Amino acid sequence: MLRDLPLSGVVVVELSDSASAPFTGKILAELGAEVWKVERPTGDSARGWGPSTWRGSGAAFHALNRGKRCISIDIKDRDQLTALHQLIAERADVFVHNLRPGAAAAYGLDADSLRVTKPELICCEIGAFGHTGPLNTLPGYDPLMQAFSGIMSITGEEDGAPVRAGVSIVDFGAGMWAAIGILAALHRRGTKHAGATVNGSLLETAIAWMSVGIANHGADGEPGGRHGSGVAFIVPHRAFSASDGDLVVSCANDALFARLCEALGAPEWAADDRFATNAGRLRNRSEIDRLIGERLAGETREHWQKRLRSAGIPVAPIQTTAELVAHEQTRALGIIGTPADDELGLVGLPLSFDGKRPPPLHAARDIGADNDGIERVLKDRR
Repeated sequence: MLRDLPLSGVVVVELSDSASAPFTGKILAELGAEVWKVERPTGDSARGWGPSTWRGSGAAFHALNRGKRCISIDIKDRDQLTALHQLIAERADVFVHNLRPGAAAAYGLDADSLRVTKPELICCEIGAFGHTGPLNTLPGYDPLMQAFSGIMSITGEEDGAPVRAGVSIVDFGAGMWAAIGILAALHRRGTKHAGATVNGSLLETAIAWMSVGIANHGADGEPGGRHGSGVAFIVPHRAFSASDGDLVVSCANDALFARLCEALGAPEWAADDRFATNAGRLRNRSEIDRLIGERLAGETREHWQKRLRSAGIPVAPIQTTAELVAHEQTRALGIIGTPADDELGLVGLPLSFDGKRPPPLHAARDIGADNDGIERVLKDRR
């Protein structure tokens, strides 16, 4: 067990809803920060997300909010808003929120207002379209940003409709970038003794995920296109069907492709001018994918995993969530932990320090479970 986590002693006040800011708070809590999650009296929207629920709240809420103190505050109530301001002024090193555009300033919770009285405060604001520009006041969610950024234009089957990634990559990515920005600001505060305003957004995160596609477009004007489980710039680098399921085979260079040909009993493919180089395979994608697929279809996933791995070829089965959770590699990593007070297995921090992963945090708490603690904390500081 880690006794001294990297952010031990850091206090975070998180005024949040849904996914992006809660994910930021979760990361900081896993790193050892004391996180006060502030919800409206009716609770975070994620408490109502289904269909899976646990102890009265959506399982998604538990995934994003364990390890935090939970308080409910109606910021439209003057006394409650004053208490929140006092909590931030008295305790917080970091204040993070994903309020709708304009709402923070309306309640004096914007960075400019808060840092007038507490200049050392680190304020992190996670927006939708960003903190500037003609669309900056619009609300937004993960699917909108996958659409706007072009991610959906390159996701899905070639002749099919655009597809959203199955997980909230923009929400979680924005949460990660916010955490990175906060950590950088904390480091700077330690040397410069000054706070900071960290601005992040869903759109900027989505654009960052398009870095390679944007570079490719700048180089040759090509839009990218959809390639199903594959990618625009490497062949083969996609899913194929074995006799009992699917697996992904990846050959990111010509040497790996030559090994694949040997393992599949077709060394002549590597000598074929159509397939010898990645450039050639890109031009003849359909044909080489067909040939590889025909060979792989004749044996099981297990057969091909053993054969290809022994040849040093990257390969992985397409697993269900149940298969992932049960797999010996997942268990060996210990990344899915069960806190002592909660039977729900949740994913921990995907980092280790000196070979040890931070231990599981306590379960997500009920709405306002720690409201009594606000007065005690503030009283202790007076």
